[in-house]
Amino acid sequence: MFKEDLLKGKTIIVTGGGTGLGKSMTERFSELGANVVITSRKLDILEKTAEEISKKTGFPVLALQADVRKPFENEKVIETAIEKFGKVDILVNNAAGNFISPTERLSYKAFDTIVDIVLKGTYNFTLAMGKYWIKNKIPGIVLNIVTTYASTGSGYVVPSAISKAGVLNLTRSLASEWGKYGIRLNAIAPGPFPTEGAWKRLVPDDASEQKLLNRIPLKRVGNHIELANLATYLISDFSGYINGDVITIDGGEWIAGAGEFNWLDSVKQEEWDDIEKSVRGKNDKS
Repeated sequence: MFKEDLLKGKTIIVTGGGTGLGKSMTERFSELGANVVITSRKLDILEKTAEEISKKTGFPVLALQADVRKPFENEKVIETAIEKFGKVDILVNNAAGNFISPTERLSYKAFDTIVDIVLKGTYNFTLAMGKYWIKNKIPGIVLNIVTTYASTGSGYVVPSAISKAGVLNLTRSLASEWGKYGIRLNAIAPGPFPTEGAWKRLVPDDASEQKLLNRIPLKRVGNHIELANLATYLISDFSGYINGDVITIDGGEWIAGAGEFNWLDSVKQEEWDDIEKSVRGKNDKS
């Protein structure tokens, strides 16, 4: 559905771009002609990913080591990207961390680790990019990867929930404030998209995975290309009038869980006859 040169001439920084969804988005952006800079703390993984994708697509992928929690390292990534490609057009804040745990079992350090990566890392990088774009009058784009529970909250992933909620609020707040500079900010809220790292921490066994699938109306998890294509649209000129929004991509999981009577999906077909008789009987008495 996209032109082969859709992102040609654009330079995109993807945090957490060496693995998982970050890698999938990087590959899609590169296929469509973008210069992509991927960054995380693990340089060996980044370099392997960069070489693999660049060889496949024919477009440059630059691997730069940085810890998003440290502002000066983020600024160095931006400086190096500008030196290499001339400017930076787009930032995708994808770096994250998460695990399931009863909140009372968490140490302060465990809590801080997630908040620092997800929330602090996002606003650090976004602020650095914003300063650069505003100073140089560049109409930049920020795409933040949040979660469906950023809007609702969720037990057992509380550090992630409050951090992603902050990122979502940052998206909306800066979309309003920085729109006058031509800077757009949007977010994607993915449902279950299996990745090697996060999936093991969040869905530890087959029984947990089946329970998860039962919650999703489409009865399947997401394919990485589906999210990568959505991300591509949101950073492209085709979505130029979308600003401050969050797009959910979860197979209907979020809305199914929100509906008070959606649990009736578990009622067997033959049981509905008895339910219908019972309801009719009560209506007749009233």
